Amino acid sequence: MPDFPRLLCYVDNLQVLRDHVGDESVDLVYLDPPFDSKRLYNVSFGGEAPTAAFDDTWKLTEETAVDLLASVTEKGPPDMPGLLHERRKIAGDGMGAYLVMMSARLLELRRVLKPTGSVYLHCDPAASHYLKAVMDAVFGRDGFRNESYGSAPPPAATRRDGGRPRHDP
Repeated sequence: MPDFPRLLCYVDNLQVLRDHVGDESVDLVYLDPPFDSKRLYNVSFGGEAPTAAFDDTWKLTEETAVDLLASVTEKGPPDMPGLLHERRKIAGDGMGAYLVMMSARLLELRRVLKPTGSVYLHCDPAASHYLKAVMDAVFGRDGFRNESYGSAPPPAATRRDGGRPRHDP
């Protein structure tokens, strides 16, 4: 297995985790996944016209669903498939697909994380409560330490809500 000290990956991490990262070998994970915002994001290089960079809408193909659900069933706690099924019923297919995608990755992260390691998960309020339930299932409820909020809202004079904070600290 290659040594990856201080490696920052800008790719889908699932295959990298499965193929290249050993058990209990990681001290810190900062995870900044897509948010299931249902938006198409564009990117522009130099003076070129923007091109589609990423479609943040989640759907599972039959093949992907079978692979990810098998992984979640095999590696996750016994109640994990039921949890995902219930969340899908509550939140719909798009969020259900998103949670299955995230669950497979979080299970791999649990495998590679040292017992003394930490996970920082960056997510938005639309998915945070669902992801918290998945994180509790994967890492255990006792593993949760803190939740923090951060944002850089526009000046209060330009906001429709009169400048009230988006979250309580």
